[in-house]
Amino acid sequence: MSTTPPARLAKPAKAPQPVTLLTVEGKEQLSPGMVRIRFSGDLAAFAGTDWTDRYMKFIFGDPALLAQGERPTMRTYSVIAPDVAAGTLSVDFVVHGDEGVAGPWATAAQPGDTINVRGPNGAYTPDPSADWHLFAGDEAAIPAIRQSLAALPAGAQGYAVLQVEGPSYQQEVAVPEGVALTWLHRSDPAHPGLADAVRALPWREGRVHAFVHGEAQAVMHEIRPYLFTERAVPRADVSISGYWRQGRTEESFREWKAALARAEEAQA
Repeated sequence: MSTTPPARLAKPAKAPQPVTLLTVEGKEQLSPGMVRIRFSGDLAAFAGTDWTDRYMKFIFGDPALLAQGERPTMRTYSVIAPDVAAGTLSVDFVVHGDEGVAGPWATAAQPGDTINVRGPNGAYTPDPSADWHLFAGDEAAIPAIRQSLAALPAGAQGYAVLQVEGPSYQQEVAVPEGVALTWLHRSDPAHPGLADAVRALPWREGRVHAFVHGEAQAVMHEIRPYLFTERAVPRADVSISGYWRQGRTEESFREWKAALARAEEAQA
């Protein structure tokens, strides 16, 4: 008998995502490390999308490169309250002074400035039939978590654990009465890290629906094994991914994620 494994079928090519030109309408400082920018544009691509983790890729370069099969510099951001009819949406940018590409752009952006974006995309909306919900993440995940919390029914139960640099970096985040909100501060040695804080939560009875995103070490190497292996949460009930990796640009982080996926596939 042949032991040669069957050939794997190639995945069908994805249809190219639309590119949209957005115009800056205004901005506000949400915290010392986050700026919200309001945009206008033709948001027809958002029609029919209802994910609470909707995101777009901001193109810092020539969008024509995409049609040529090349990849300009892009950065991924969650989208807040897209209104197709009004043609408006907002995006929260994490800023670290002159560090990075998108942060300095957002800091300098003025009404009338334009930028091309690709998308939208997304995959998560909280399941109202779950017995309880778990949200965990850092600054990069706050916009998607805030929108997901707003989509919960009034009687929802669960936890939201959010990590920021310090008290002044906290933001207004509304939660249903049954969802306990915990803020973690990196600058406070007395505060646990994100993974330790999630592990310390009393585990509730019933089916959990979880959304865990943020720095990849904490999310992928620490929280993911806890949920999947120790708590045996079905993969279909968890949206979990690293949004960024300490010390890596988005380009090198994308390569890291691809290598991790290949290694896990080889072990499957």
